[in-house]
Formats: sequence, structure tokens, C-alpha cells
Amino acid sequence: MGLKLEDLPVKLLSRLRSLKRWDLSGNRLKEFPKSLDLPALRYLDLSDNQMEDVTTLESLRGLEELKMDDNFYITVSDNYKLFVLLPNLRIYNSKDVTTSANHLRYVYSDNLRTRMIAVWERSFSLPDLLSAEKMSSLEKNFVRAARQQVKFGPSSVADFTRWRVEILAKEYLRSLTEPKDGNDHTENKEKTDVSTPSKRKQTDPTTDATISLTPRKKLRADLPKSPAQSSPHKSSLRLKPQTGTQTRMSPLKPNRVPLTPTKGQRRTETPRSSTEVQKAKEKERKENPSRKDAKAAQLHRNAHVQPVIKACSKTQPVSLKPLHVLQCHSKQDSSEDFSTQLWACAFQPLSESNGGSRLVATCGGDSVCVIDCETGMVMKKYKVPGEEFFSLAWSTVLMSRRGSAPSQACSILAAGGKRGVVKLIHPRDNVAYGEFRGSRKPLSVLRFNHRRGNFLFTGSYDNKIAMWDVGGVDSHYNFKVVQLLTLEVGATPLHICLPPAAPDTHLLTACEDGLHCYNTQLGANSTTKRSKEMEITFPIYKEEDKQHNYHTIDGLSFLTDDVVGKLDPFIITQSTVV
Repeated sequence: MGLKLEDLPVKLLSRLRSLKRWDLSGNRLKEFPKSLDLPALRYLDLSDNQMEDVTTLESLRGLEELKMDDNFYITVSDNYKLFVLLPNLRIYNSKDVTTSANHLRYVYSDNLRTRMIAVWERSFSLPDLLSAEKMSSLEKNFVRAARQQVKFGPSSVADFTRWRVEILAKEYLRSLTEPKDGNDHTENKEKTDVSTPSKRKQTDPTTDATISLTPRKKLRADLPKSPAQSSPHKSSLRLKPQTGTQTRMSPLKPNRVPLTPTKGQRRTETPRSSTEVQKAKEKERKENPSRKDAKAAQLHRNAHVQPVIKACSKTQPVSLKPLHVLQCHSKQDSSEDFSTQLWACAFQPLSESNGGSRLVATCGGDSVCVIDCETGMVMKKYKVPGEEFFSLAWSTVLMSRRGSAPSQACSILAAGGKRGVVKLIHPRDNVAYGEFRGSRKPLSVLRFNHRRGNFLFTGSYDNKIAMWDVGGVDSHYNFKVVQLLTLEVGATPLHICLPPAAPDTHLLTACEDGLHCYNTQLGANSTTKRSKEMEITFPIYKEEDKQHNYHTIDGLSFLTDDVVGKLDPFIITQSTVV
């Protein structure tokens, strides 16, 4: 239509609150209307225009797919700017750019931030008396120095680097001068269930010798550039009757002694009369007169949980019966093998793409099985000789297709174990399309971000949790993986749980030394290596002594958005996460 900028009335177009797709191709636009707010817009076609300034697209925060083909003045630096300005952009010019965009947003930006801070610490400092005039001059000089001195990346993106450094420098200077929020978790510090991290007694390192799952070091060739060509995949039907049972052991230490006593043992070993209990309570009330206030505050925070508990108490007991009995993880498919252990299972999340499929994936030994829950048939079986899978997780990523066809969502499965390698599987097409090394030690747990399906967390026996961006795949199953974060854990993580309301900002991990919370938010002023932010404690911890350690947590799940239930070897408890 030959439209120019003045032909797009911002006041009128801003009323299109439900507009999802907009085709502006084949016009004469040099820039996009500034401050045009279209909250529902997900697709924009600006191909075959005369675009010169891409920063005017910053207001389209929800944009997921953008076309900018045939704009002569758009440079590589402009493309990089778009990846930073549009945080949800996944498809650019019909290609999946999720991984490369996230690399720029987090890893690349973190490198620039580190260099920019070094410039500040080397040559600048805040004045004794802050004034608008002094701060304006300081900002001008600091930004100019940072743009000149920070060198990173190829020369083809030098314009992007200077632009990004200027933004980061202004953000950093603002963070030094603006007052910080003082409303941190100060209420009832001593009596709340959430406490700050404290030093814990570490496990004797000599006990590591009892771990029989640590893989032996051996030479391994680098991964192929095209994982789809060399990744093995295998499918077969396995349906055997189960003729016996086996004792389940934790993948952390197969021969460890249970750390918690049975109910009867605890009663026998630590008898306390009712008189002693009353005396102890009276003494505690005298020593801490604020106990009632703390308890009242805690009850107030947990008030919303009481209706749930009452509703559960009124329901009738659930009667369950076995529907199918399978033994699909055994050596050489032998029904007499009871040494192969089943470590994990995960149900495929329901979505429009899988048509309400009821599939469950299981892992154990050298196999990963995909089972139809309705028929009880093993639909797929993936085997890796010499591997022992400990964990798996489902997710949904975008698969770009040939030509201008829109991308489609596909359900994938990640599995990992003794070798420390994450296998990526597309069960529907029966393809193990790739792999990457998650750790030099065995992997104990995998978990995808349910809000951002391309973000994968891996926990490993080197006491670390890594956050990866596995991106999407193209029609040839090419993919790219970028590591975004590393979390330092005090012990081997046994379970990872993401808060339903905030999966992008926090993570809970259950491990041998307790339940810990980590900040996983990506963006400004954040580092790629982090330690725990807080520890969540439970009343049972007060009964610990030299013989009994109740910190080990094997299971974890959110009951509501802020109520978490945890499972240790013998006890189920719950706590409110505020």
C-alpha cells in the first residue's frame, strides 16, 4: 500500500488490544511507530520495507515471530538489537533463533556487564555529595568510557556492543544510586519456616568411595556437528509379565543405611513423658515471649491452606487398583531379571498438539520406554548400551519447517544418567535427534521450565545444577545448546521443583542436606554462577542428634502456588513458601 510512518495513527491503532497478527510487508516504512502498545500481538511482518531503526519495536514485548526480509538497511547489529529488545522473540525471518537470542540476552550480556563494571571500578566512583548536575556529568563520562574501552565479539557487531554497553552502564549506575527495597523477609526471622542459610555438617568425603554409579573416565570423541546423523535411536515392543518385586534404592548411594529411624524406633529411643513436654513448653514460652505473635503471623499466612485441608478431610478414601503390570526394563528382556532398577517416570503433558495422548515415559538400566497408559503397550523403547538412566523430563519446543510454513510445537523427551550426557528424543517420529554433555559426573535429576519449554535444569553428582537453553529444532533436527546458569549445591540434588507462579525466577531443590531455594532470574545485574538464596526448614529438624539426620529429602511437589510438600525417607510434611 506504500504506507509511511505518518500513515499509521498511533492513537487509533493502540485500540486494537486483541490484534495477534499484522502484515505490513511491501510498504515504505523507515521505522515502526514509537510507543505503539499492542499487548496481544504475536506475529509481525515488516519484510520489503525501508526500515532503518529497529529500536522503535521495543514496545512490542510480547512479539514471538518477526519477519524483516528485504530491508536493505538492516545490519547484523540491528538483528542482535532485536533479540534483546524483544524478550519473547523465537522465530526471526522464518528461522528458530531461541538459542542464539537467549545467548545474547544472558551470556553475551553478562560478559559485557563484567567488562563494564571493571571500567567503573578502575576509573570511576560516586561523588561524596550527589546532585543532578554531578550525576549527569558522571553518567556521560562513564558511558563514553565504557563504550570506548569495552571490546567483545566480532567487529561486525561492534555497533551492537556499544549500544548494549551503554544500556548496561546506565542500569548499573542507576543501581548504585537508587535506594534498595528494605522490605525483605524481616518479619519473624527467628520463627518462620524459611530461614537464611546456615552451616551444615558435611558428609565425610571418604563415603564417596561407596558410590558405585560414578562412571569411569574414558576417551570420548567430540559430539558431531549434526547430531541427527549419528544419534542412535531404536524402537521395539516390550511387554512382559512381572513375576516378582525388588527393593528400590536411591540413585545417590545404592548401599546407604536409612538416615531416619522408624516410628517405633524413635518412640523407644527418645521417650518423653507428658510432664517433661509441659515443662519444656513453659520454659520456651518464658524465654521467648514473642512466640505467640510469631505463631499468629504464621497462621495468618497459612490461612488459605485450611479450607484445602478441611475439604480433603471430608472426601472419601480413594480406591485404586492396578490396570497394567509391566516389566519393560530388564537385561536382555528377561522376566527373571530383578537387578535392573526403575528410577523415574514422567507423564507427557496434555496439549493440543498431542491430541490428549496419555503417554508415560519410564527409565531404568540402559533403556527409556514410552508406554500408552490406556492399552498398557510399550510404544517406543530407546536403548544406550552401557548407560544407566536415572531421570527424564518432557517438554514442548518449536520445530521450524521448510519454506515459509509456520513453526509447530513438538513434544520432546530428555533423559540422562550415569554418563552425564543428556539425550534429546522426539518420540512421535521415533528419533533420538541429539545429545550434549550435562556434566562430567552422573546426572541425578532433570527438569524443564513449564513456562519456557526450551529451558532445562540438570542436577548432577558434582553438587551442581546447570540451566540450559536447548532451543528448538529445524526440519533436519539440527539444534543448538547454550548453558545459561550454574547453581552451587551443598550436596547431590535429588529433586528439582519450580514454583508454579514464578518458574522463571526461583528454583527449589531437594537434596541430602535439606531443601534450598535459588534465584534463577536472568537479566540485569545477575551472575551466571550462584549459591543458594535461602534454606527452607521443617520442625522435624529440632529432633536431630548425632544418630539421626532428618535433612535428606527425596521428593518435592507444590500443592498450591505457595504450599510445598516434601518427602524424606520416612516422613511427609508440608510448608508454606512466602
